[in-house]
Amino acid sequence: MSRMPLPPSPPPSLSSKAPHPALLPQEDAADARLQGPALQPRPLRHQEVAGWCGPGGAAGGGDPGSQGEECGARQQVWPSQDRQRWGDGPQGGTPTDLMPACSSDSVELEDPLENLGVKLVRQAGARTNDIAGDGCTTSIILAQGLIAEGMKVLAAGMNPVQIARGIGRTADALVSELKLMSREIEDHEIAHVAAVSAGNDYAVGNMISDAFKRVGREGMVRIENGRSTVNSLEVVEGMQFERGYLSPFFVTNHANMSAEYTDCKILLVDKIISDPRELLRVCFSAVKEDFPLLIIAEDVEEEALSTLTRNKLSGMIKVAAIKAPSFGEQKTQCLEDIAIITGGTVVRDDMGYTLEEAGKEFLGSASKVIVKKDSTLIVTDGSTLHAVEKRVAQIKGQVENSKERYQKKILGERIARLSGAIAIIQVGAQTVIELKDKKLRIEDALNATMAAIEEGVVVGGGCSLLRLSQKIDMIKESLDNLEQKIGADIFKHALSYPSTLIANNAGMSGKFVIEKVLANDNASYGYNAANGCYEDLMASGILDPSKVVRCCIEHSAVVAKSFLTSDVVIVEAQESKPIRVRPPMPPRNLIPPMPASVSGIRV
Repeated sequence: MSRMPLPPSPPPSLSSKAPHPALLPQEDAADARLQGPALQPRPLRHQEVAGWCGPGGAAGGGDPGSQGEECGARQQVWPSQDRQRWGDGPQGGTPTDLMPACSSDSVELEDPLENLGVKLVRQAGARTNDIAGDGCTTSIILAQGLIAEGMKVLAAGMNPVQIARGIGRTADALVSELKLMSREIEDHEIAHVAAVSAGNDYAVGNMISDAFKRVGREGMVRIENGRSTVNSLEVVEGMQFERGYLSPFFVTNHANMSAEYTDCKILLVDKIISDPRELLRVCFSAVKEDFPLLIIAEDVEEEALSTLTRNKLSGMIKVAAIKAPSFGEQKTQCLEDIAIITGGTVVRDDMGYTLEEAGKEFLGSASKVIVKKDSTLIVTDGSTLHAVEKRVAQIKGQVENSKERYQKKILGERIARLSGAIAIIQVGAQTVIELKDKKLRIEDALNATMAAIEEGVVVGGGCSLLRLSQKIDMIKESLDNLEQKIGADIFKHALSYPSTLIANNAGMSGKFVIEKVLANDNASYGYNAANGCYEDLMASGILDPSKVVRCCIEHSAVVAKSFLTSDVVIVEAQESKPIRVRPPMPPRNLIPPMPASVSGIRV
């Protein structure tokens, strides 16, 4: 939201499609006001932050720590006058969904201005979850803390722009300090990171740790719905690369926008497919024998692509098309690698093969294929394992003979792609609600583990944020003026919010716990809410991925800056809805008697 001056008189309604009436000729301005939904600028009163951010933050406030509680959520609007009853959930609502992470996603307020505030705070968690895969609740709590502390200084007449600038510069400095605090994760610590993110569920942590041991840190781990009531782990051979479908019309699973096929055949073409007649022979085979077909080519031009999509939509053929990974000579080598792992043959003009003559004997096989917008996963049955090992040994020889660093990197990526197995965690549960809850927890644990592998780990339990708050006095020396330093102090107070909530959820005094933790010089010393002890959290396996903590700091600061520097918002004007009143029941003595044939009573 940007700063906008409030007009001296009530403005006319604006159109979401037409330009602002002030920018139109006089004769067109009146017409523009009649188009689209009515939007009204409203002055932003920062004192309304309790109505804005309270429900969004409070809904997630019960989550942090091992003693945090789940939140039952139901999609229902909260009336503005009931917003103080955050702990009870929506009026009349029943828990229909367990939300272990971003409970605020289900919070909706009746007042559009207040609901906009909830959405603003929710952005901090959503951005963190999109990038790091975890840390949604912590981001919301930090954003709520920054806004609450910022309101106090704005009420004293401070410059919001300088306050926001101080918050932003402090966030950048804290990220630099965080990188110095983090270290690479050890193999035995993967289970701890996954378990902490899954709510101290070490069964999940050990399963994810076992998955990465079997496929390696660069391997692929997927989560699927299981067919039993218990979780299970399966490892299959496969390959993944960053190329997605050429048209969304190939999608078969609209829930996650992917094209998924089992027992699929794969056509590999090292050229651009422009004429749809070139595909007639292989497509007729796919229709006749009823097998799915994945086409991987340098490109598929419009005429050929439209022919494929039209026949797919009509149900004639199960097909999907993607571009080959990489470019030039590397593209050719990647196609050969895919041919090795699937048992197919690349159609290449320089080898004397033509696409018109390519039949079923050229096709590779895959037990499962999943094509998304930006990635493709090919799972094989392991029948080509010997050929793959031979190909990997050949590429390793090229690595030893190569002197260029870039070339070694490319060859290393090909080795990882060829030899990378895929671990599949199948989630089992008794009910749909339990399945969704367990799947969300396992996804959070997996994302946290991948983030820890990528950027390392720091001490968890909110302790790393407390230690960062001790660095702010040093950061303030580099800021330009008093108001920017006040912005740094705001961040210092907000960094204690997660630790306070963790302690409160465990039945302890947050203020007392923070004072005792900061009094100890050991950077890993903190409060373990699981057992109620003060100990070395790093040694106890209480770890947080550095990437998650970094995203929490960055995104909460961005949201707080947007809020504190906003004076006017534009919301859609609500139309009054007529009250529907049920007609009264007729008097009892006016109800006609029931026919004897119906009542069974003789009259």
